[in-house]
Amino acid sequence: MKKITKAIIPAAGLGTRFLPQTKAMPKEMLPIIDKPVIQMVVEEAIAAGVTEIIIVTGSTKRAIEDHFDRATELENELRDKGKEAQAQQIQEIAEMANFIYVRQKGSPKGNARPVLNAAHLLGDEPFFVLFADDFFTGKVPRTVQMLEAYEQTGKSVTALVEVDQADVSKYGIVRTGKQLNHNTWQLDEIIEKPLADAAPSRLATIGGYILTPDILPIIAKEQVGAGGEIVLADSFNELAKTDAVYGRVIDGAYHDTGNPMAYLQSVIDVALQTEAYGDRLRAFMEKKLRD
Repeated sequence: MKKITKAIIPAAGLGTRFLPQTKAMPKEMLPIIDKPVIQMVVEEAIAAGVTEIIIVTGSTKRAIEDHFDRATELENELRDKGKEAQAQQIQEIAEMANFIYVRQKGSPKGNARPVLNAAHLLGDEPFFVLFADDFFTGKVPRTVQMLEAYEQTGKSVTALVEVDQADVSKYGIVRTGKQLNHNTWQLDEIIEKPLADAAPSRLATIGGYILTPDILPIIAKEQVGAGGEIVLADSFNELAKTDAVYGRVIDGAYHDTGNPMAYLQSVIDVALQTEAYGDRLRAFMEKKLRD
């Protein structure tokens, strides 16, 4: 079984829901207190042993490259001021992994397009696909949990989250097959945004994939799916017709930053978990709600 060392992070979207903030700053650089969202995702990938981060970008994403590059002038200035810990933190951001940048090209678009753009870098190896606007927090990183499922099966894996029955129509919901263990199932198919009373489960595909290289020829067929785009769920379903694929229910807190309200909730959720801000923020919020 080949070790997973690469992760693709699609980051070419325009972030129109956050305009005018995203006119000059990529949405992936929106801060979760003191870290951009995309750094949270990168840190999850590294926790699972990933050493190469392939970020598929657009023309307005230079700030992402700058963030993961060395900032020698800033590091030196911090050290001159006696701020060694901060200087070391800045340096370590650039040294977390080998960062590779690929410009997104081609149409139709969709979340499978970045995989095609990065395919020449993958070789005959399995890889993560992690989206740059959502992340998990918890004792065990979601990537480590997904990796456990891959190491048990040797097959493609998607992350799953149980959602409320009222919300199933917002997500791709899986039809499960054989249960491997208490949190891992073989999957029959992903059904995109089913009606609540027709949904085969409450398990939604949220949080990315581990994909084996045999899915690449399927993606390359570029069959247009919902919304006129090529989507990974369709290729995952095609792969499931000829080989086993799996879903792993992630134990942890899911955080979405894809729209302003979800982003605000994610910032508050993470801040409440921190030792530095949690108690003070909780007291502040309680006081505001009483006033």
